[in-house]
Amino acid sequence: MKIDIDEISPVQRKVRVELPAETVASEFSRAYEDLRRRVRIKGFRAGKAPRGVLQGIYGDELKGRVQSQLVEESLGEVIKERGLKIVSRPEIEANDLVEGSPFSFSAVFEIKPPIEVKDYLGIEVEKVKLFVTDDQVDEALRRLQESHARLEPVENRTIVQPGDFITLDFEGSIAGKPFQGGKGENYFLQVGGGQALPQFEEAVIGLTQGVPTKIQVAYPENYSNNELAGKTVDFSVVVREIKQKVLPELDDDFAKDHGECGSLVELKTAIRKRLENELEHIQQEELKEQLIGRLIETGYSAPPPTMVERQNRYLMEHYQNRGLGQSVSGPQTPPSLEETRKTLEGRALRQVQATLLVEKISQLENIEVSDKEVQERVDNLIRTAGERAKTVREAYSRPDTRDDLRAQMVFDRTLGFLLERALIKEVDSRATKVDEQGKKD
Repeated sequence: MKIDIDEISPVQRKVRVELPAETVASEFSRAYEDLRRRVRIKGFRAGKAPRGVLQGIYGDELKGRVQSQLVEESLGEVIKERGLKIVSRPEIEANDLVEGSPFSFSAVFEIKPPIEVKDYLGIEVEKVKLFVTDDQVDEALRRLQESHARLEPVENRTIVQPGDFITLDFEGSIAGKPFQGGKGENYFLQVGGGQALPQFEEAVIGLTQGVPTKIQVAYPENYSNNELAGKTVDFSVVVREIKQKVLPELDDDFAKDHGECGSLVELKTAIRKRLENELEHIQQEELKEQLIGRLIETGYSAPPPTMVERQNRYLMEHYQNRGLGQSVSGPQTPPSLEETRKTLEGRALRQVQATLLVEKISQLENIEVSDKEVQERVDNLIRTAGERAKTVREAYSRPDTRDDLRAQMVFDRTLGFLLERALIKEVDSRATKVDEQGKKD
């Protein structure tokens, strides 16, 4: 077998392979022998059909099968022998296959680039000095209070005010003509909550419960629905119900019922501890992001486009599966998929760069994750999956899914290894707002 490899780019290779006539003939013979055992031809005993008869019936099909087998086996041998880490499907160009003659083909594919990482131990990162304030504890307590609020019908008032929770029917038209998604019944809306188009929410303020009313809403020029962009829509609206939020009292009984604490003081202490843990987690994640940024800044070349595109596709599918990319009927502003796609493209590039760099460091430092550790993580995922436990169990029964999990665990362990050896400098900064979900401003 003759092999030539051309470097088209740091991440792309072209392999040319020429197989001798003997190899081609041997593969044809093996294929015909296998075919003879599998097929039954009238007039011949099983396994005794002459090759000429088989060739006349199955020749073209068998030729294609032999060519595929020759390409797959020889290319796989080259890839393994040369240590090429392919990340894309090979593009094959093959000469005509003739039994008794040499056979040649070429394959173009992308590979993981050779990576050199230097000075990755002792990377300087900055940790902002942060602490949980009394105001943040009070804010978290108010959010907990809000989460247990009740919606009760408004008494002694029939006029819609900002902050009300209303149920309404609406039907919109443009120049007297209805449009798709312009009609809704029992539509629940918090007035001023940002759920619908701001102009619509403003227009319902002052409406009277139970009284059919006509309102006009001017849609902005840059509205995502071209049918409505820049148009004035006439809505027929009826407010069916007006409710307001009623908050529970913040007292010891609230702490017992909703915080599993003996008193309001104990609840505040528990909230502070939870916020401190969340703040520490946020700081750790930010330090890891700094580490990744420093590694990328060391002159890392562009990763294989196929890997970036694959990751971008994954992020986009994840985004859409969460329902964030779907437009919702009614007077709402659906998010722009194009803007989201651009944001995710940059994120995908950075994630692939980080994956390749950290993977290289894990190899240099012999950082691994055992089968037992993978199984323990799978068991934990199944335990916390609730009703989805069966689906999760089935997913992680597949080798590729477990390999992905192992790779993520190695990635996380390697980042932890780097963070333990990083030079962390504490710096002052403005107060950071942390909520109970671990988010910050």
